[in-house]
Amino acid sequence: MDTDKAYLLGLVIGGGFFGNAEDVFQIKLPFKKWGSYQENPQRGSAIANDIIRKVGNMFRAIYGLSVQYETRPGGDWIILCEGDTSALKADLDRYGIAAEGELRGTADIGPLIEDLVDDTLKRRFVAGLADTIGSMTKSHRRFSDEHQIISFEIKGYNFQFVCDLCRLLYSINCIPDQVNWNHPNIQCTNDPYYRQWNKGFKLRVLLDQYAAFGAFAFRTKAEASMENRQLQREHHEAEPCEDRHFHVTPSTVHPAEDDARLPDEIRGGHYIHFRHFCAVLGCEHAPYDEVASHFCELGKLVIPFAILSKDSLLEIERRIAADPLMANRSYTIHNVRVDSLIMAFENDQYALLYGTYSGSGYPIAEILKGVAYVIADDSELNGTRPKDGYLTLIKRHLAQSPNMTVELRRPDLLTPLVLVGNGRGAMVGAMNPAVYEKLVEFDPDNRYKMIVRKITEEDLADA
Repeated sequence: MDTDKAYLLGLVIGGGFFGNAEDVFQIKLPFKKWGSYQENPQRGSAIANDIIRKVGNMFRAIYGLSVQYETRPGGDWIILCEGDTSALKADLDRYGIAAEGELRGTADIGPLIEDLVDDTLKRRFVAGLADTIGSMTKSHRRFSDEHQIISFEIKGYNFQFVCDLCRLLYSINCIPDQVNWNHPNIQCTNDPYYRQWNKGFKLRVLLDQYAAFGAFAFRTKAEASMENRQLQREHHEAEPCEDRHFHVTPSTVHPAEDDARLPDEIRGGHYIHFRHFCAVLGCEHAPYDEVASHFCELGKLVIPFAILSKDSLLEIERRIAADPLMANRSYTIHNVRVDSLIMAFENDQYALLYGTYSGSGYPIAEILKGVAYVIADDSELNGTRPKDGYLTLIKRHLAQSPNMTVELRRPDLLTPLVLVGNGRGAMVGAMNPAVYEKLVEFDPDNRYKMIVRKITEEDLADA
């Protein structure tokens, strides 16, 4: 292993795709809008130069391969590597990585990392990954431009790859700031009917920290890093994971928690925070005590129904009819004044309505989000989201119709209530901690892995 080979292996594992041909493979650079010739011709020319002069020279010197490139609509680049690929495949095979399909979806990089015996080799391997899957788009930030990040974007369900990369970054003091796991408890926390949750992983590192300890080979990536960091007023570094404290918000139980594509150690579990995954996966840097400290309030955090689900009224009614627990409810229809709901919110934004005991009921904020959706004009929505925020939309409608009411269908037990209007419907789930905490148990083989059983009518009736 030398520094150039470490870089090329990072590049190949990050973006490599092997088909049936023996004498050619591709490396995809998913640069999208950031790398588009149309958006930024100067950057496009620099990317082409990086590919030919840097990547091409290294592949020729180490593996005897020639390099060309193609650009794709939308900004993606394809590096075409041609020639005798047997030496490269032998190196991959030595580390147990099969040269088949898209590597980062299945590759186990643990054995390779063991050969990265010093920080220089580690930085070069990470540079190869950063030049392929390290997104420099300015929109990748924590909350605002003040915290710029590099986001390593990984497709598929290879949780171990993400864990190993996270540990590798940690070992060179590039402490990851956040991991967006490819799991429904991260990708869709409110709506168990949302099916497009499998969006891949995003492993995020603050750019200041990466600039100090990481590396790029592409000049274009290094320049983008400097440009993005200039948007900040201060220098930022992540705290060690072991010392991190975090806030946890309620999340719905999603049927895809049992998805067959998830690894055994993750499948079947429910997760309350991205660092909860780290504990279940046994990372030595996970804040175990902090994760466990939230287990005393699981009844408030684990919701077996939709927290908020919005769709056409026909679809909402279909979902209710398909679920015996909800279909068996008796619903009372109320025409509720919208201004009274706003008053309740302004009095206490955390208020719970229509509960059966103190601490139970439907969150007023979620009810109002549902109200905004069902009263909105089509032009006021982006999909199911109000363009200007739900409170702004509601107050605009109230200014025109002060006595406006909304249809609310309230069930006889604390299953989701339904808001109706304009051919649309919104389901709002209740907080019911005394019941929900009884649904949670822990895996006997992993004391951090939570398993949530299905709620029954008897559970609700006994509350």
